[in-house]
Amino acid sequence: MTPQTARSAAEQQHLDAALVELFEHKITFNGVLGLKVESTRAGDVRARLPMRPELVGHHGYGRLHGGVVSAVLDALGGLALMAAIAERHPAENTLQVMNRFSRMGTIDLRIDFLRQGLGASFVATAEVTRLGGRIGNTQMRLVNDEGALIATGAATYILT
Repeated sequence: MTPQTARSAAEQQHLDAALVELFEHKITFNGVLGLKVESTRAGDVRARLPMRPELVGHHGYGRLHGGVVSAVLDALGGLALMAAIAERHPAENTLQVMNRFSRMGTIDLRIDFLRQGLGASFVATAEVTRLGGRIGNTQMRLVNDEGALIATGAATYILT
């Protein structure tokens, strides 16, 4: 088996920008949520979510809506898989890698709500626990601006 050549620094920068563009703008619901990518590096996938009145799930307490928590963790799991797939195929250019995501989708999602979603902002992280040829698995975490763990998640995605 021939080793794959690494992506050039310029091509990697182009791919990172394309991932951010896809995640923040082309997946429009992520834009509605206000998610901002902080890292797309495989093994260090993070996004920030500022709290806004539109995301409140309980008017009396001002806490983050559970559906927002679920959507954010699901989105981050998908982004973590995108980063891992890109790393698995270092010889492919941005267009080739981005094409791999065209039919990716969530097939199972579990969220454990651990604390009320209170905070000025939240950071979601995700790691890939298994990357197969057709299925990928991730684990995700959501913490508030004080570092309190709000929720965890596990998801399975179809990759073909």
